[in-house]
Amino acid sequence: MAVTIDVVQVVATEAGPGDDTWFVALCGAGKTGWYGPVNAETAKYVRERLARVVTGEPADDHRRLHAALCEATLADTTAAASWAVGALDCAAWDLHAQVARQPVAQLLAASPQFVVPLYASWLGLDLSLPTAAAEAKRVGDGEWLYTKWGLRSGAGKGRIVEAARLAATTQAVAATLGVAAAFDAVSTWDARLADLVAQRLDRAEVLWLEDPLPTYDLEAHRVLAGRVPLAIGERLLLHGDGEALIGLRPRALTLDVVACGGITRAVDLVTAAHARGVVVYPHGRSFVPAVHLAAAFPEAIPAIEYRLQWEPIRQRKYACPWQPAQGVITVPSSPGLGATPGSR
Repeated sequence: MAVTIDVVQVVATEAGPGDDTWFVALCGAGKTGWYGPVNAETAKYVRERLARVVTGEPADDHRRLHAALCEATLADTTAAASWAVGALDCAAWDLHAQVARQPVAQLLAASPQFVVPLYASWLGLDLSLPTAAAEAKRVGDGEWLYTKWGLRSGAGKGRIVEAARLAATTQAVAATLGVAAAFDAVSTWDARLADLVAQRLDRAEVLWLEDPLPTYDLEAHRVLAGRVPLAIGERLLLHGDGEALIGLRPRALTLDVVACGGITRAVDLVTAAHARGVVVYPHGRSFVPAVHLAAAFPEAIPAIEYRLQWEPIRQRKYACPWQPAQGVITVPSSPGLGATPGSR
């Protein structure tokens, strides 16, 4: 049965913590496909720039729909354009899956693995606080596959002093947990500081170092990838060069399923990364579609990020919140994606 998109809606939900209160809806074949929450800028882009592009298009021909969206945004390299395309793409997968009466994971793969491992991240915890060790230990004692922590650079310190502090922080966390952990610099370093930290890191204590530099300078990251277990990809947008990032052979490709252009493009990136031996750990902001992607490609995606600080808040916006248990998430057997909003 062909599924034509008849109506595009952008729906506001109740305001709460954070800025993501909007949902995108695609209506067709008597069903509604949803994706959200997204921020106001993304919602405006969908409403004003892309709604007319997808109206009348087939929701179940994902390549055709994605190509139309890519053409409509070809000259736009902004994050809003990428998130808007990704949100519409995910809503189309939801609509298709609802009409097919299957979870999205089952449309992506004949035999998905419905139980998906998670790793926990807490980037907002200040690891210099006296209470941080106890909090880190509490999280580490959970059943997560592993954990990830923020490693932001402080202001007003010399690079040598700061590099020593950052390296010592990784050692302290590993000692507290008794195992290696991942760390995210949240794009707060420069190339010189990254080089100094790389000289001091113990690779046995660091699973990966994520996004140390403020831009995706390929040459700077190529040098860094040869010195530290590098993770990169969260800020890859729709028209960004994903193949070039994969070519760096990072320890982890941490793409965001919605920001990179949606499930349709993410499938291509995961396939390309797996072919090059690069492991994918999707970014947690697009948690719901990332779970379906991981269920469909378990050999390429060992785990996805569960953001302890933010994901429970986002889940309150859904009609059926997703709750992890024993460090895993189980894909619901109900049709669709699972991103239908609750109160609206």
